[in-house]
Amino acid sequence: MPARKWQRRSGVAKFSALLDACTLVPVSLADTFLSLAEAGLYRPLWSDRILEETQLAVKRIHPELSPESVERRIAVMRGFFDDANITDWEVLESVVSLPDPDDAHVLAAAIQGRADVIVTFNIKDFPRDELQRFGIDVQTPDEFLLNQLDLDPDEVLDCLVRQAHALRNPPVQLKELLGSLERLNLPGFTSEARRHLWRVR
Repeated sequence: MPARKWQRRSGVAKFSALLDACTLVPVSLADTFLSLAEAGLYRPLWSDRILEETQLAVKRIHPELSPESVERRIAVMRGFFDDANITDWEVLESVVSLPDPDDAHVLAAAIQGRADVIVTFNIKDFPRDELQRFGIDVQTPDEFLLNQLDLDPDEVLDCLVRQAHALRNPPVQLKELLGSLERLNLPGFTSEARRHLWRVR
């Protein structure tokens, strides 16, 4: 797993999204989220616990990857997005009520970080009624990325092009990247992105 080097291109985005661990485990999906953040389209948020869960899950799902490469990738993420990590969220765990108490830390971090949205595949575990108490929305990765594409299709397509070009071992074409993302349960986003391929210069 290469430790990709991102390069900040814009100022701090006002819109912030807390990324649940499940969105950061698939490498291509995580790179898409972080490429958009790199471009300043939104501000990513996470906590130490979310990154710990991410690291453990990647090591479990991909035993062929060396532990050092996984840890290096997380370290690069921490270093580049140095304003993403939310601290002191623990005191808020007791004020939230979720179907699975193990998810309380995610909402607590979102509250502490003043996130606008939690992005997760497990939306059933984050009832909107509970999140609305704190002014927070919840979206699947497909919904979130589709919204970003609707807001700025040119920039999102540019991000995808840069992401594909950064993959050299083996080289990956943009259409192949979209196919990989589609297999990660992003049907709406990938379908709409293909409709915008004419924007690619």
